[in-house]
Order: sequence, then C-alpha cells, then structure tokens
Amino acid sequence: MKGQIVAGVLSPHPPHLVYAENPPQNEPRAECGWEVLRWAYERCRTNIKALKPDALIVHSPHWPTVVGHHFLGLPHFKGLSVDPIFPHLFRYHYDVRVDVELSKAIMGQCEQAGMSTTLVTNPDFRLDYGSIISLHLINPDWDIPVVFISSNQAAFYFSNEVGNQVAADVGHATRRAVEASGKRCVLLASNSLSHRHFVHEPDIPEDMSFERIHHHGQYLWDMKILDMMRRGQCRELLDIMPEFNEMASAETKAGALTWMLEAMEVPSYPAVVHGYGTVIGTGNAVVEWNPSLIQGA
Repeated sequence: MKGQIVAGVLSPHPPHLVYAENPPQNEPRAECGWEVLRWAYERCRTNIKALKPDALIVHSPHWPTVVGHHFLGLPHFKGLSVDPIFPHLFRYHYDVRVDVELSKAIMGQCEQAGMSTTLVTNPDFRLDYGSIISLHLINPDWDIPVVFISSNQAAFYFSNEVGNQVAADVGHATRRAVEASGKRCVLLASNSLSHRHFVHEPDIPEDMSFERIHHHGQYLWDMKILDMMRRGQCRELLDIMPEFNEMASAETKAGALTWMLEAMEVPSYPAVVHGYGTVIGTGNAVVEWNPSLIQGA
C-alpha cells in the first residue's frame, strides 16, 4: 500500500506554551498565558489525532547542521531538554520513541538525491527543544512514533534562495520515503513566522499585558503570509519566502515550512489557520493543511 502524507502543520515552538500548560514533564510552573495559541493547538491536535497517523515527522531550526542532514538512528531517546534562552521556563523530561525504519528511509532518499547524511546512534544525544515542543503541543500523549530531521544551515552560509532549494530537496525526499513506506504521516514545520524577540521580559513571564508583536512591519508580513495560506497560494508563498525571511527576520529561514509544503506537493487548497499570537515579540501561527477537511466540506 502506498504511504501518504495525510496532513501538515505549521507548529511553532515557543517554550512559553509548554510552560503555560504545566505538563508533568516540565519542571517550571505557570499561572496561565498565551491562551489563544494554546487553544489553537488544542483544536489542531483534535484533527491530527483523528487521522490516526503512523508517524509524526518534524523539522526544527534548533537542530542545526552545517554538513548535510542528520537523522535519529535509535528507537528510544530519554533525557532532559533545557531551552538555552528560557531555562527558567523550559526544563522538560522527554521520553521519545523513534520510527527508525522511516528515519532511515528518508535518509536513504536524501542520499540517492546526492545529499550528505548522518545517522545519530549516540544514546546520550540530546534532542533539540524545538522539535520536542512542537511534538508535545500537537500530541502531548506521546503515543505516536516520531522522526526528527535536522536543519541544514545553507540559508545562513549561502543565501535564502539556496536554503529554500535545499529544504525543498529534503521535502521531495521525505515524500518519496513516506510513499514507499506504506505509512500515514503528519509533517510538523516547527517554526514561528516573524522572529524578532524583545530583549527583556516582564518579571512575571506570563503577564499578558506585556505581550505584543515586536513592530508593525513584522505584523504586516505575518498577515500577508497567513492570507496567502488561507487562500491556498502556497506556490506564491514559496516564491516570496526568501524576501519574507529577510524582511521579517523570519524563523522560516531555517527551511521547515518550505520542506513541509514541498513534501506535500505545494498545496493549492486553503489552510486552516487555528490561531495567531505573539510570544515575547515573535509572530506565531498554528496552521493546518489537511485534505480530509477540504474533501469533507
């Protein structure tokens, strides 16, 4: 049976959202905060769980690799993830089950396309916090095997255009591997949109009276991108991605969104924007591409 990418989610990873949920895995405790984004994730995860995927595949900017693309090669990783910028908010004890077969299959497709790859077989390797946050927020039960894909830094060493093409190539390899696997998979593009942080936070991090976008220009760019998603204009979105990355200091520069859209053969149907909100000045949106929602409409 041919495998299928059954949905894709733009799944931003501010550690503040996990902090505000107070899950047992995270040591710090919060009063509240960022409800619009957290409720958006709740709506999205209901749709994703209903699809009964065999695996979740995540691409995060916080597993940066300079040489090629790295994949996890062991079935189980357990450890403590600490956000280096917000260690007072995110100290998360993870216990992750990896779909090694699918991980190796994507790596194999990358190799066949001429890309350099590395398989991580160090049991003490610390998994990146961006991937863990997105995976927790979309599936806090952790009952679906996962695949992590590293973020090659071509955009930072060469140009936004080169980075976009590299991410697209990995997306095509991902699609080929999923189709050959016979599995139903959901892709998670773990990144914010505009990504300029405030340099100071309030004494109480979850005090929402301090929360707003960094500046109006970033907001205008975020709204332009979200409008294109809602209109099903993903090809046009990819065409302007290099400019968006530059003008909005966007976290999409690391390639996760391009990877996901290319793996899904660049959807031309409207995405579901579950919510948009700011976290310490950055623009974040939970957005779902789910063909079953369109077909059932």
